[in-house]
Amino acid sequence: MGSKHSEHGQPESGVAVSDPARVRNIALVGPSGAGKTTLTEALLAAAGVLGRAGSVPEGTTVCDHDPAAVRQQRSVGLSVAPLLHDEVKVNLIDTPGYADFVGELRAGLRAADAALFVVSAAEGVDAATTTLWAECAAVGMPRALVIARLDHARADFAAELAACQDAFGAGVLPVYLPVADGLLALITQRGPTGAPATPAELALMAAARAELLEGIIAESEDESLMDRYLAGEEIDPATVIADLETAVARGAFHPVFPVCAVTGLGLTQLLDALARAFPSPLEHPLPMVTDPDGHAHAGLTADPDGPLAAEVVRTAVDSYVGRVSLVRVFSGTLRPERAVHVSGHGLADRGHEDHDTDERVAHVYSPLGATLREVPFCVAGDLCAVTKVGSAETGDTVSAPEDPILMAPWAMPEPMLPIAVTAKTRSDEDTMSRNLSRLVAGDPTLRMERNAETHQLVLWCMGEAHADVVLDRLRTGGAEVDTEPVRVSLRETFAARARGHGRHVKQSGGHGQYAVCDIEVEPLPTGSGFEFVDRVVGGSVPHQFIGSVEKGVRAQLDRGLRDGHPVVDIRVTLIDGKSHSVDSSDAAFQTAGSLALRDAAEKSRISLLEPIDKVDITIPDDHLGTVLGDLSSRRGRVLGTTTNSPGHTTIQAEVPATSLLRYPIDLRSQTSGAGTFTRTFSHFDPLPTPQPA
Repeated sequence: MGSKHSEHGQPESGVAVSDPARVRNIALVGPSGAGKTTLTEALLAAAGVLGRAGSVPEGTTVCDHDPAAVRQQRSVGLSVAPLLHDEVKVNLIDTPGYADFVGELRAGLRAADAALFVVSAAEGVDAATTTLWAECAAVGMPRALVIARLDHARADFAAELAACQDAFGAGVLPVYLPVADGLLALITQRGPTGAPATPAELALMAAARAELLEGIIAESEDESLMDRYLAGEEIDPATVIADLETAVARGAFHPVFPVCAVTGLGLTQLLDALARAFPSPLEHPLPMVTDPDGHAHAGLTADPDGPLAAEVVRTAVDSYVGRVSLVRVFSGTLRPERAVHVSGHGLADRGHEDHDTDERVAHVYSPLGATLREVPFCVAGDLCAVTKVGSAETGDTVSAPEDPILMAPWAMPEPMLPIAVTAKTRSDEDTMSRNLSRLVAGDPTLRMERNAETHQLVLWCMGEAHADVVLDRLRTGGAEVDTEPVRVSLRETFAARARGHGRHVKQSGGHGQYAVCDIEVEPLPTGSGFEFVDRVVGGSVPHQFIGSVEKGVRAQLDRGLRDGHPVVDIRVTLIDGKSHSVDSSDAAFQTAGSLALRDAAEKSRISLLEPIDKVDITIPDDHLGTVLGDLSSRRGRVLGTTTNSPGHTTIQAEVPATSLLRYPIDLRSQTSGAGTFTRTFSHFDPLPTPQPA
C-alpha cells in the first residue's frame, strides 16, 4: 500500500458513501489457484474501475501487489478493491487461499459481511477447500459460491456443482445455468440474450428453478409465500430477489454463480447479485465491545452518527508513506484531521504489548490494492486506510478519545513452524530488529522469541510459505539474514545418587575466602523440580550460610553441568561442611555449593532430558493410518483419538519437540493441506541413548 497514483487508469479520488445500506463488504475465499484474484480483476474492469484487467502470471494485478505475491504467483496477504455498481459500493476483499496465510483470511472475514467462495470448475472440491469452508462457517459468515474458470478444457459445471453440494450441503443451489451461448437466469426465466427463455430453455431450467425457489422461499420472512408457491402461484421475481438477500444473510442458503473471468461470462450477473442479494453491514452483528476496564459497553450499531468504533484488520509498511492501517469502521464515522484513541490488549504472548494511545488521523483513504485514494470520510460499515498512526497494530481498536472502547480480538491460529534467523553483520542486526518489529506489529500469526538458553532468535511461522514471505520482507527491508537449524532446549539430571565435596579456600592478604561443604545428590521423579534439604548437625555450616550454599547450587543448576543445559529433578542435601570465623562469607559458600555440585556430577552419570509436547492433530479420516504411522516414526506416543466432526478425527499424542520442528510442513504434505495441530509443553523425558552398531 502507499502509492497515490494508478498504473491501471483508475481515478485517484476514492468513493465514499454516506449510507451503510449502500455498502457491501465481500471476502473472496477459496483454495489457492481457484481464480480469486483473476475474478477480482475482471469485476473491477467490468465495473469500470480498471481500463483493463491485470494478469497474475505477469504480476500486474491490483490485489497481488506484494513482491512476494508476484514472485510466488499467489496471494500472500489480504487486499481491498472497491467498486461502484448501481450506486452500491462493493468492497472486494481478496484473501489468500494457501493454508500458511489463514491469519490473513481470518482478518478478511472480520472485515467482511459475507464471503464469496470461489472454486474452479476444473478442480473439484479437495480437503483444503472444505477446510476453508469450515473457517467461514466457524464465524457464522454468510456464503455464496462462484464456480469459475469455465473456459478451462476440463471445466464441468454440473460435476463441480454436485461436488459442492456433496461437500457443503443441500443449501448450495445455482441461480444461473451455463449453456453454450451464455447463462439461463432461473429466477427471471431469461435466456442468454436477456429475452424470455424459449420452451426448450424453460424445460432445461425447470427442475433447477423449482429447487432454487423452494430454497429461497423457505428463508422468507413471509410465511404465506411457501403456501402460495406450493399452490401453484407464480411468485413475482422482485419478491424472490428480495428474499434471496434474506436467505444469504441468514447463512443457511448458498447461491451459486457460474462465472468466467476470461470471457466475461456471468460478470454482470454477479455484480448485480453482489449489490442486490448480499447483506449490508446493517445486517451483520458487531464484535463484542467493552470499555478499557473490561466492562460491557452499551450495544453499538452500524450508525454513522453513533460513537466511533473501528478496528485495524491489517497493518503494512510502505517504503514511501510508512505504516498503513486497513480499518473496518463498525460504528460512527472516521474523519481526517481528528483525534482517535488506539487500544490494543490481549496479544502480549505474540509480542504485542498492551497499549492505549491517543493519535491524530491526518488523512483517510479508500485503498485500491496498493493505491491510496483520499476520501472525506468513512462511515460505519465501510473500509478505509489511514497512514502514520504509529501505535496502530493489527487487531487494535480505534475509538473516540472521550469514549475509548475495546473490541474483542478475533481468534488467531498459533504459529507452529520455528525458523532461527541470524544477521550477517552488526549493521544487519539493527536493520533486522527494526524490520521485525514492523512485521510482528502487522502479522499476529508471526511470533518472535529470543531463546535465552539456545541464544537463538526464533521466528514462529505458520508454514514454509509464510516463513519464505517473512524472510523475503526482511531482506527487502535491507537486512542480510541467514537461517540456521533450530536448537531445542534440553535438560540434565543425575541418573544415580552421588556425593560432592566443595572446597573454596583462598588467602591473599587481609580477609580471605573460606567455605567447605559436603552434599548428597539424588535423582527425583520426572517433573519434581529441585529440592534442597539441610541436614547439617553441630553447626559445621553456620545457619546464615545454609542459604548461601543453596544459592550456589541453584546457580550451577541454571548453568548446567556437562553440556551446559539446566539441571532438573534432583534433591540436594547439605550434610556437612566447615567455616572460618573471619574468612567465611556468603560469596564463599555460594562458590563452595557450586563446586560441590560439579564434584558430584563427575562421580555420577548425567542423563539428558528432552522436552515432550502434547499435540492434538485433527485430520480427515482418510489420512488416519498415514499420520499414525508417521507419529510412530517420530517416537510419538498416541494417547487416544476422538471424533469431533463427521469425517474428521483428532489424535492426542505425546511427541518429542525435536521431532516437531518441521511437522507443520510434513503434516500438510501427508493430508493434502487439510491437517492441523496444536502443541503445548508437557514434560521432559530421558533422551534415548544411541545404540552401538
